[in-house]
Amino acid sequence: MRAAGDAFEQRACRELERAGLTPLARNYTTRHGELDLVMREGDTVVFVEVRYRVRAGHGDAAASVTRAKQDKLIRTAHLWLAAHAQHAHRPCRFDVVSYDGPAANAQMHWLKGAFEAE
Repeated sequence: MRAAGDAFEQRACRELERAGLTPLARNYTTRHGELDLVMREGDTVVFVEVRYRVRAGHGDAAASVTRAKQDKLIRTAHLWLAAHAQHAHRPCRFDVVSYDGPAANAQMHWLKGAFEAE
């Protein structure tokens, strides 16, 4: 499943670059969690969670970003910002890019500002 995740992260990165975002980091990992993609759109740092689900038996891919997962992403984003002080003053946003269904037909769904850091 990791290979599929990596493939969809690459795909999301390419599609977001085409939409004008600039990649800053991929797979930033700490003991608190992992950030799939860190990108910049204008002056905004965008933390992107990429999700893929073949079947929707437990909801679609975007629905899998639970409150607990959001909290992990927020903690990890704080650590990334602390390690990259040149971006710490910038506005930040959390987006979810999801893909559902068979890989060959999965369409990208991009939820900008999917959740807020509280």
